[in-house]
Amino acid sequence: MRTVDAAGLPIGDDHPPRIMGVLNVSSESPYDPSVFDDPGEAATYVDEELVDEGADIVDVGLESANKRLDVLTAEQELDRLDTAVEAIHSVSGDVVFSIETRYHEVAAEALDRGFDMVNDVCGFADPEMPRVCEERDAAVVKMASPPDLERPGAVEEVDDIYDALELNGFTEKTIVDPAFGGWSEAKTLAHDRETFERLREFRGYGRPVLVSINRKNFLRDLAGRSTEAALPVSLAATSMAVERGAHVVRTHDVAETRDAALVGHRFTRDRVRTPSVEELDVTTVREAERHAERLEADVDLSRDAVVRVFEVRAEDRTADRLSTLAAEHGARYVEGSNADLLVGTHRSLTALCSASDPEESETAAVLDDVAGEID
Repeated sequence: MRTVDAAGLPIGDDHPPRIMGVLNVSSESPYDPSVFDDPGEAATYVDEELVDEGADIVDVGLESANKRLDVLTAEQELDRLDTAVEAIHSVSGDVVFSIETRYHEVAAEALDRGFDMVNDVCGFADPEMPRVCEERDAAVVKMASPPDLERPGAVEEVDDIYDALELNGFTEKTIVDPAFGGWSEAKTLAHDRETFERLREFRGYGRPVLVSINRKNFLRDLAGRSTEAALPVSLAATSMAVERGAHVVRTHDVAETRDAALVGHRFTRDRVRTPSVEELDVTTVREAERHAERLEADVDLSRDAVVRVFEVRAEDRTADRLSTLAAEHGARYVEGSNADLLVGTHRSLTALCSASDPEESETAAVLDDVAGEID
């Protein structure tokens, strides 16, 4: 996993989770407490409500990305940039400033006038965006999106997120964002929940991951909460996201999110990381496949990279048969005093389950249960 330097702020596995607070200079943005058209008031908000509360990065939005609103042109965004620039130069606290935009012209102007990094909500749909960021040595968040400047985040199937993030490549300082939220009518809460469940997959690029899950619908729905009452579910998900490998959390609730992120960070898996060896954060075959693709491995060993362990309660005759079959197919069946353990890689367990004889009903029943879990 590479570390991205964002204007002196290191982002990666070897560093604490970074908190990205939000400032909007767009009157149409839905979250009123973060919206300002006066640069002085905006700077005070950044200092007192974001930096003092623990924000490492402040993401400044020039327009709302709400799919129900008309998309501003680059020229219209540039008209709003003066307010944003004046605001960031009036901030006294030490923080990295990110400009949220989809246009390379806006990114270039913002970076040249004091911004430190870019949050591209259309994921390089503007093919000039990576060039602009590379020329200025700027970190850039790349949100998964179709190749359409008017449809940020509108990736409708979870399997398509990975391909969308590859659109127009990466810079050396790219941070990936799998695009949580209702960016299109076809995107469902189930899609967001599946994306969250598969969050470790997005580490397969070997690049830092940003999540924007603050009070999102897919979390509110789980607890039956309104936006105003959804902070607890956001904080629970934040700890889980960081434990699953997220490096940056974008939020309107800075202090609380920082605390939740630090809890998640404390309980991440201990893995070997030296200059020559890095143990990958892999718990499923799909996660292993992503790393194999990144490394262009000649042989796909992903099905041998993840070990599954099952506790089994079986009669002695069935246990003996399972032990024999397991040994024949590269798995292990270990008998215990109260229950037994079946241990194997995805490949060995798949082979074992395929060898099940329907006439051996008790053995077949155990292996059918295992097969249902590893498919």
